[in-house]
Amino acid sequence: MPQTTIDVLGIGNAIVDILVETDDAFLTSVGAVKGAMSLVSAEHQRALYNKVGAAVEISGGSAANTLAGIAMLGGRAAFIGKVKDDQLGDVFGHDLRAVGVAFDTRAAAQGAPTATCLVLITPDGQRTMQTALGACIELSPDDLDLSVIAAAQVTYLEGYLWDPPAARAAFHVAAEAAHLAGRKISLSLSDPFCVDRHRAGFRDFIENHVDILFTNEAEILSLYETDDFDRAVAAIQPRVAVAALTRSEKGSVVVTPGEIFAVDATPVDSVVDTTGAGDGYAAGFLHAYTKDRPLHECAKLGGVVAAAVIERIGARPPTDIAARAGAL
Repeated sequence: MPQTTIDVLGIGNAIVDILVETDDAFLTSVGAVKGAMSLVSAEHQRALYNKVGAAVEISGGSAANTLAGIAMLGGRAAFIGKVKDDQLGDVFGHDLRAVGVAFDTRAAAQGAPTATCLVLITPDGQRTMQTALGACIELSPDDLDLSVIAAAQVTYLEGYLWDPPAARAAFHVAAEAAHLAGRKISLSLSDPFCVDRHRAGFRDFIENHVDILFTNEAEILSLYETDDFDRAVAAIQPRVAVAALTRSEKGSVVVTPGEIFAVDATPVDSVVDTTGAGDGYAAGFLHAYTKDRPLHECAKLGGVVAAAVIERIGARPPTDIAARAGAL
């Protein structure tokens, strides 16, 4: 087996987040489903943007956030995602490279602009996302560098990217390339509404291709169409080598074919913005995992990073996360 030069390679949506603080009444008035990610047209997103107050633009994207966290912890990270050759595409690439993530995907010269996500943050820290995917939907197997996949210990796939058929095909190509090289495939389910749309496809992909699964409680319940968490845990247990199930303030549950154990959440002073909490958890978990740490330590570091994320506005960890987490 060739030597790895990358700890984690992420494949996901390349998005610039537009963060806005609002309230539940506004969500109701515009028909937004609180806490969910909805795919919208650029025109609809622009109309919403015109109704809100001051906004802050920060590079985001679920898998990109995870890779940024891994790099900030001291890991070797790379990202594949599609942007347009435009101003926001340049901003996205600059922000990712600035924290140490390799990003070499060719920008699209034509077509839709770089994707944006209007993130509506309510006082309880919940985020409701209105996403215009733009150039993201153009990601295809042609954008994959199979030598990079072979060089990564883990290739981490963002469930949100399952929507476009070409990107879904890229996931299958990436999984085959990773396993051919003796590497691991990890998948984040991303959102319960995403699971609702693609339940059968996700189940098949998990069963046949996924080694490490990340999912929150709502997503795993949706995947197995149950309201019983223990039943969902039993359903996933024989299907992957590792499943990390996050449960907000209840911490997380780690599931392997041979054991199930819970890890407490890291205490937080206040919940400011839950955007990226799951992304941060995956960053801490995978960073520890690629350093061959025990699974309970992986989950603990995941909790530390998630806690640091939700104590501030934005989906990426603070610049001192390595010191705060005691990076490996």
